[in-house]
Amino acid sequence: MRTFHSIYETAVLHKGGEAAVEANLPKLRSPDQLKQLTDDRYLSDISRRIFRAGLKHSMVDGKWPAFEEVFFGFDPYRVAMMSDEELEALTHEPRIIRHFGKIKAVRANAVWVLDVAREYSSFGSMVADWPVEHIVDLWVLMKKQGTQLGGQSASRFLRMVGKDGFLLTDDVVNVLKAEGIVDKLPTSKRDLQKVQEAFNQWHAESGRPMAEISRIISFTTNSDII
Repeated sequence: MRTFHSIYETAVLHKGGEAAVEANLPKLRSPDQLKQLTDDRYLSDISRRIFRAGLKHSMVDGKWPAFEEVFFGFDPYRVAMMSDEELEALTHEPRIIRHFGKIKAVRANAVWVLDVAREYSSFGSMVADWPVEHIVDLWVLMKKQGTQLGGQSASRFLRMVGKDGFLLTDDVVNVLKAEGIVDKLPTSKRDLQKVQEAFNQWHAESGRPMAEISRIISFTTNSDII
């Protein structure tokens, strides 16, 4: 496995200089900022991530003001109390995406957000305090306890809210395979742990956030990460 310094040098060559690399790194929130986000904002972004899956993000985002309206500003208490009839009615609401499975997931995740808030004082406290050195464990927890948060939905939701962590994009996975860390998209607990250990090492070497490391890794290929 290459050192992070070697990876960074390759990224600089591909992007045409250090300035280009540094200008395209993701923006993150501090732990305090993550804790200041209210539970309704977390539920909104969880839901937006779910509705984005398989669809053009800009189309979903364009409809999001209507989603905010029909889901009561994503107040988790109010959403958790929505009746089956209220959810069914939303399948006839032309302003939103009328996918009943995803609509039902909003209510299920509202219940989950409330459960987490009772345990941690707020959903944001759990996200903020989760150690980045074990971020794959948070993905597993979100998949298990949340609804429709499998695959890469958990990691991409965390990036949306500004939590540090890496993404397993095609570019990143290709580099991980070239480095001999995994031989395919990591989905098993064993392979995810191998990836976590590699990122932990690069994190220790560089002192950079893992979100920056994964973006820099993506720059070593011939295509750019979103």
